[in-house]
Amino acid sequence: MSNMHKMFALLKEKYPTAGCELNHNSPFELLVAVILSAQCTDKRVNEVTKTLFARANTPQQFANIDIAELERLIFTCGFYRNKAKNIKAASKVICEKFGGKVPSTMDELRSLDGVGRKTANVVLSVAFGQPTIAVDTHVFRVSHRLGFSNAATPDEVEKDLMQVIPDDLKPTAHHLLIFHGRYCCKAIKPNCEDCPISSYCVEKDKIKQNR
Repeated sequence: MSNMHKMFALLKEKYPTAGCELNHNSPFELLVAVILSAQCTDKRVNEVTKTLFARANTPQQFANIDIAELERLIFTCGFYRNKAKNIKAASKVICEKFGGKVPSTMDELRSLDGVGRKTANVVLSVAFGQPTIAVDTHVFRVSHRLGFSNAATPDEVEKDLMQVIPDDLKPTAHHLLIFHGRYCCKAIKPNCEDCPISSYCVEKDKIKQNR
């Protein structure tokens, strides 16, 4: 077993339920939820989408919904005007260009309003089972601490992770790194004493000095 497999096995043992925490029942619901999650907690998004998806849950319904109503429904997610505009515009494109179905390639997803690489990678991985790795702030931070990458941008970190993480680990790696960053390897006051992979951390000495 490689060191990489040992490392992720330890993370899997610590976070056996690691996975997408955004509630959804279709690729489209996932897409909407991920767009809403920008600078917002998954918990808040799930509270909003519980009501939102009862009102509308297909591209056709979102394309036709009144923008003011949509803004009211997603208000507590923050940046609601921009998110509402993007969701409505993306829904129209999905209806007009993709036959009402969420596309399953990076280029097609990124052609939708409000969809960047991170959002596209989440949809590709979670909805379509593709071996992609989305880089959010948690993945970015943990990847640097574990020495997976020293790149300065999320896109560059993603490229490094796609090279160093074996294909068989990619479907779960994104979720395990997020959980580890969210619940243990925090930006401020990381809980190194409770970290199952501290022996692999290349920044542990620096972290100790700064605590």
